[in-house]
Amino acid sequence: MKVVIIEDEKPAARRLSRMLNEIGIEPIAMLHSVEEAVNWFYSNEHPDLLFLDIQLSDGLSFEIFEEVEVKSAIIFTTAYDEYALKAFKLNSVDYLLKPIDSDELNNAVNQFKNTHTITNDHSFNFEQIKDLISPSETNYKKRFTVKIGQHLKMIFIESIECFYSEDKATHIHTIDGRSYLIEDTLEQLETKLQPDTFFRVSRKYFININAIKDIISYSNSRLKIVLQSYNESEIIVSRERVKDFKNWLG
Repeated sequence: MKVVIIEDEKPAARRLSRMLNEIGIEPIAMLHSVEEAVNWFYSNEHPDLLFLDIQLSDGLSFEIFEEVEVKSAIIFTTAYDEYALKAFKLNSVDYLLKPIDSDELNNAVNQFKNTHTITNDHSFNFEQIKDLISPSETNYKKRFTVKIGQHLKMIFIESIECFYSEDKATHIHTIDGRSYLIEDTLEQLETKLQPDTFFRVSRKYFININAIKDIISYSNSRLKIVLQSYNESEIIVSRERVKDFKNWLG
């Protein structure tokens, strides 16, 4: 079996190579960038299988396929979280989460051996995967319009500390300490807010990472969040969300 590793972190590439050696596979090349990979594919016979990192030193690995019609099967190696990985599952693409586990690597290779026939007809949509991993910021809300008496007021996303639900209504709380009623539910906001900036810590709250003043250990393995100005009630990260919250902070 001819195998190529495309991975920009050289220690990670060497580790994967050693793991493949242990199961009797000697990679024929280790490539570290989009440019290097494109040049290699133009001048070499395509391998049976690629182990492909998503984020390379000079861009996303998907850019390789914009330049070259790659005829190899692909196993992605990625550190992306479970939400982005939905893209791979939807497109029937095999993947290994970093740090790569030897048993999972062995299973992936055996599955390839047992089921794969080489074809240049990729059955998955690179653009869909790319969009889910790196969504365009233009899809997210940049401002909200609220009604105050007979007037309309624009509230820009940068000035919002949190969104909260109270008495079956949704409110915005801003950095100047004011709250406004909006029509969206918290569920609707999940697809409208930039996930790097806003996180739903519980059924009641979405918070802005830039508004966090303090994070305090709380009972039952939960966390208490203190924002810059919001003090209407305690903001508690529910126990089932603590792990995701910590990952979001990181």
